[in-house]
Amino acid sequence: MSVVIVDSWVDEWATQARCSDQDPDALFVRGKAQHDAKAVCKTCPVLAQCLAEALDNRTEFGVWGGMTERERRALLRKRPDITSWKSALRAGMASQVKAD
Repeated sequence: MSVVIVDSWVDEWATQARCSDQDPDALFVRGKAQHDAKAVCKTCPVLAQCLAEALDNRTEFGVWGGMTERERRALLRKRPDITSWKSALRAGMASQVKAD
């Protein structure tokens, strides 16, 4: 049995984002409208890359990677030990293995 590590990380992710063809203002909303913005993220193929970008750059506004600014701030407070969210999320994706 061989084990293949799958690394599906995409560095040039923005053009592949589910929201790339939508009005950007729809992602920078407040209140209940954030639920609609987050719904776009649920099936996005580059959700982790988007979230890592926002967390690593401490992006203050908008829905990124399926999280509101409040949710991202809470995550950053909860995990101050993570210095690179890109590395952490990429490693998590790569840990998925496929056995032949």
